[in-house]
Amino acid sequence: MPINDGSDYTAESIKVLGGLEAVRKRPAMYIGTTGPMGLHHLIYEVVDNSIDEAQAGFATEIEIVIHIDNSVTVTDNGRGIPVDWHKEENKSAAEVVMTILHAGGKFDTGAYKVSGGLHGVGVSVVNALSEHLDLEIWRDGKVYTQSYVRGEPTTELEEVGKTEKRGTKITFKPDATIFESTEFSHDILAQRLRELAYLTRDVTIHFVDERTEKTQIFKSEGGVVSFVKYLNQSKTVLHPEPIYIHGERSGVIIDLAIQYNDTYSENVQSFANSINTKEGGTHLSGFRSALTRTINNYGQKYNLLKDFKEGISGEDVREGCVAVLAVLIPNSMQLQFEGQTKSKLGNSEMKGLVESLVNEKLGEFFEETPAVAEKIVFKSLEAARAREAARKAKELTRRKGALEIDSLPGKLADCQEKDPGQCELYLVEGESAGGSAKQGRDRRFQAILPLKGKILNVEKARFDKMLSNAEIRTMITALGTGIGSEDFNAAKLRYHRIIIMTDADVDGSHIRTLILTFFFRQMPELIERGHLYIAQPPLYKIKKGKKELYIKDDRELEKHLLRNIAEEYTVVVNAKEYTGDPLFHALSRMSEAESMIKKLEKRGYPTSIIEQLASERAMDKKFFQEEKNLEVIKEKVLKIHKEATAVINHDPEHGLYELDVKIKNYRQFKLSWSFASLPEWVRLHDAFRFVSEFLVSKIMVQENGNREEVSSWKELFRILQQSSKKGLTITRYKGLGEMDPEQLWDTTMNPEVRTLLQVKIEDAYEADNIFSTLMGEEVDPRKTFITEHALEVRNLDV
Repeated sequence: MPINDGSDYTAESIKVLGGLEAVRKRPAMYIGTTGPMGLHHLIYEVVDNSIDEAQAGFATEIEIVIHIDNSVTVTDNGRGIPVDWHKEENKSAAEVVMTILHAGGKFDTGAYKVSGGLHGVGVSVVNALSEHLDLEIWRDGKVYTQSYVRGEPTTELEEVGKTEKRGTKITFKPDATIFESTEFSHDILAQRLRELAYLTRDVTIHFVDERTEKTQIFKSEGGVVSFVKYLNQSKTVLHPEPIYIHGERSGVIIDLAIQYNDTYSENVQSFANSINTKEGGTHLSGFRSALTRTINNYGQKYNLLKDFKEGISGEDVREGCVAVLAVLIPNSMQLQFEGQTKSKLGNSEMKGLVESLVNEKLGEFFEETPAVAEKIVFKSLEAARAREAARKAKELTRRKGALEIDSLPGKLADCQEKDPGQCELYLVEGESAGGSAKQGRDRRFQAILPLKGKILNVEKARFDKMLSNAEIRTMITALGTGIGSEDFNAAKLRYHRIIIMTDADVDGSHIRTLILTFFFRQMPELIERGHLYIAQPPLYKIKKGKKELYIKDDRELEKHLLRNIAEEYTVVVNAKEYTGDPLFHALSRMSEAESMIKKLEKRGYPTSIIEQLASERAMDKKFFQEEKNLEVIKEKVLKIHKEATAVINHDPEHGLYELDVKIKNYRQFKLSWSFASLPEWVRLHDAFRFVSEFLVSKIMVQENGNREEVSSWKELFRILQQSSKKGLTITRYKGLGEMDPEQLWDTTMNPEVRTLLQVKIEDAYEADNIFSTLMGEEVDPRKTFITEHALEVRNLDV
C-alpha cells in the first residue's frame, strides 16, 4: 500500500465535542470499569489511533512496549498528531487532542473513512487517567514534545529539534489511585494485537514486554484467511484452504473466512472496524442465518439429508466451524454498539447485508466445489445424529435421576449454607486427600467432592460419551448448572467458587489439566464469570528446630530468608549498627539494586559503569542539555575502562547531548536522556539512595561474637545470602496427602490466609490452541510443543 503523505490532516481536521472534567471523577463512564478491562482499554485507545492511521494508508509500523514499571510506550510512523494552532480552543491541535474529550480526526468524516476507538473518547481519557504522559511528535521535519501529569499539561508543546522521521510516540503510566491494579497482562494484549495485525493489511506490530524480555512481531499478509489458519493450526481440518468471501454492500466492506475441522466445538470470531464483538451482534446473526440456510439448501437440493428431511439446526452446522467475520462500516453510517464495552454490534442493517452476501457467495462456492460442500454437510449430519444421541442419553440419565439436584452424589460432602454466593466447592484429587479436606474444612460454606482417578479427556470425546463418564456426571450434578447448549444455565450454579485442589506431582498436574479442559470446552461461561480457581498449596516447607513454616512462593521465600539474616546478624558501617528491621530494609534495597543491575547489563550496559553512575547525582533532562556534564561522565567511563572509546554527540531531535561508548566485549551503548528515563535505571538510582551508606570500603559483619570484614555492599549481600539458609531445612512441598486436616486448613483452605489462583482466559486463541495441542488427537503438534518449550521447564520434580 503506498504511503499517503497526509498533508491535509491539520488542526481543522480536529473536531471538539467536550471537556475532560468528569473523567477522573467517574472513569468507569468512559472506559467501562477501573478493573483489568478498563486498564487495558488505555492501551487499546492509543493503539486504535495508530491502527486508524494504518487503515487510512498513512502508517506501516506500530510498536508497543511495556516497561518494567508498567508504563507503556506506543509509537507509530503515521502522520503525527497535528501541531498547528487550533483557533476555536486557542491552543495547539496536539494539546486539544490530549486534553479535550471527544476531540480527534475521527469526528471529521473527511479525516478518516473508517475508524474504531473506544466510544471515540480519544486519547485524552488515557491522559486524564495517567500519572504522567509524555508526547513526542515527528512532523514536517520537526520534533515536538509535551508532558502532562494527570491530564494537565506541565509544559507547552515545544519544538525541540529536527528529524527525518514522522509519526507519534506516547508514553504513559496508569494512575494507581484510579485503577484496582496497574499490572498489564501480556496475554490479553497479545490477543488484541494479534487480532489487529490480521485485520489490518500492510501493518507490522512489534510487541515488547520488558518485564519478561519477550518480543513478538505480528504481521499478516493473508488477512482473515491467515487468521483462520492460525486458529486451526493444531487441528485436523476437513478442507486444506479456508473458504474466502469478500464483498461490499451499501458501502460496508465484508471479509469472511471459513474452515471446518474435526472437533466438536464452534469458534467464530466477529469484528466491526477491528473491534472484537465478543457478544456478536447483527453481523454475526446474518452470517449464522446464511450458513444454516446455505448448507440446508445444498443438502436438500442433492438429497444428502436423508434422515433429516426438515433440515439440520444452526448448532449442527456450526460444529467444527472456525470462522472470522470482519466488517468495515464507514463513519458516514455511524457504528452502533450495545453496551459500554463495545462487544455487541447494534447496526440493524448489518444482518441483511451480511446474510445476502454470504448466501450468494457461499452458495456459489458449494456449487463450484462439491467435494468440500459434501464434507461440510456430512460433518453437520454427524453432529445432528450425535446431538440426538446425547438428547436420548440425557433423558435416560434424567429418568434415572443421575443429573437431578435432588439426588446429589453420595460422595459429595455438601455445606450448610444455601446462598451460592457464599459457597465454595473443592474438587479434590483422590479419596485420601478428600478425607483430609472433609475433616479440615469449614462445613458452613465449604463443600468437598473427591474425584476418583483421572476424569475423561473431553477434548477427544463426543458429548454422549462424556455423559456416560461417572466422575464427569458427578461434577455436573454437584454444580447444578446442567450441561449442553440447551440445558446449561450459569444462574443455577450452586457454588460461586469452584476450587481445583490437586497434588503438585505428575498425576496431580494431569488431573488438574483434565478438569480445566472440561470447564474450558463445556462450561467456559463459569470461567468468564470468574467462578473457577486453583488452590495454591505452599511451595516450600521450612523447618527450624521443631518449628515448621509453610512458604507460598519464591518471592516469599527470599523475603523470609532476608528476615532470617536480619535477625541473626549485625552489620556495622561507620560505627553505625544495622540489625533487625533496619538491616532487613537495607538488604531488600540491595536485592532490588542487584536485580536492576542485571536487567541493565542484559541491555548491554556494563555493571562497573552502572554502579559508578548510580552512586552519583540524578541525571534529569536538564543534565543532558549541558555538554560539560557529559564530559564528567566521559572521564569516569575512561577511568574505569581505559581501552574504551567515548564520544559526545549532539541529538538534533531533542536538542540534548549524549555519550556514545564502545568497550571491548560489550555492545556499543549510549548514555543519554533515553537511558536516564529507563524504569530500571530510575529504580536502581532510587535503591542506591538507601544503599549509599554501604558504599564504603570497610563493613563489619557480626554473628554470635564472630566478626568478619567485607569490602563492598555486593560482597556483604553475597556472604549474607549464602548464610541465610544456615540452620534451616527447606523442602519443596509436593502433596496434599503430606498434610493433616489442621495443616490443610491453615495453609490451603482458610480464606484468611490461603492463596487462590483465579482461572482466566486472557488470550482465548492461544488457550484454544494449547488445549488442542496438548489434549487433542494429533501427536505431532504435541511433540513439537514439548521440544520447543523443554528448556523453559522449572521444578521438573513434578
